[in-house]
Amino acid sequence: MAITFEATYAKKLGLPNYSSHQYSVTIRTELTDLTTVEEASTRLYGILQDAVDREIQHVGFLPDASTYGMKPSTANGGHGQEPASGNGTGTRPAARNGGDGQDRWRCSDKQREFIERLVREKGLDKREVEKLAVEMFDAGVRQLDKLQASGLIDELLERHGDGHRNGKRHYRRERAPAGGGGDA
Repeated sequence: MAITFEATYAKKLGLPNYSSHQYSVTIRTELTDLTTVEEASTRLYGILQDAVDREIQHVGFLPDASTYGMKPSTANGGHGQEPASGNGTGTRPAARNGGDGQDRWRCSDKQREFIERLVREKGLDKREVEKLAVEMFDAGVRQLDKLQASGLIDELLERHGDGHRNGKRHYRRERAPAGGGGDA
């Protein structure tokens, strides 16, 4: 009795000016022996990965920002659309200071401003806020997405604020107990 085995490999890349491209390849084959599944999987994965990686290098058409109505932002915080970051994630940097990428935040501008204002007005140690972000989300303050930044803000307000937010939300990552004993 033959067993149908199907393997697919896909890759999607983010490109400048809100563009991306994706390529996938699927192979369907028949196996007559279940003991060959692992070997077939490894072999097919390698073949598919090589094929996709070779073909996806041909980017093709990329939209021109000026032609498609996208205005690059200015260094002074212009409000036009700006191209996606060059890291392929397609995330828009929240802060537009400098051009070196050192001052880019993933959360919203308002969240960034609120966190900075809390640090300033409450006299918080930036290293301690950074440490708290890492403890909560395994990421520095600037790498937090909107949901994580909201969780950090809630925690900062609970610890140092005036209780502006009602009801504590749970944003902490779940961690397995170390050594199997005690509370985490």
